[in-house]
Amino acid sequence: MLFTVNKSPFITQNLKSCLKYVAKCCPILLYEDGVYAAVAGTTVEPMIKDALKRVDIYVLQEDVKARGLDNLIDGIKVVDYAGFVDLVVEHNVCPWI
Repeated sequence: MLFTVNKSPFITQNLKSCLKYVAKCCPILLYEDGVYAAVAGTTVEPMIKDALKRVDIYVLQEDVKARGLDNLIDGIKVVDYAGFVDLVVEHNVCPWI
């Protein structure tokens, strides 16, 4: 299962709740405003670093660029649209709301 998170962790608790339930074999993709969770130096960073010990976390490159973000947390994997498609082909998708 690929869990997708598209809301900012500074506005909703959807990423936090997703991380409570995600299984070890299930990757997470951050896209749209969800990419704000990938930025180093924020209050969310400890939660993300802890999650990276057990799950793969991906961030959509185009959404990172569109928001002018850099300085991503080490360990987060950056994918382009083709990489996103590859993840969808490999896994069932569960949009986390």
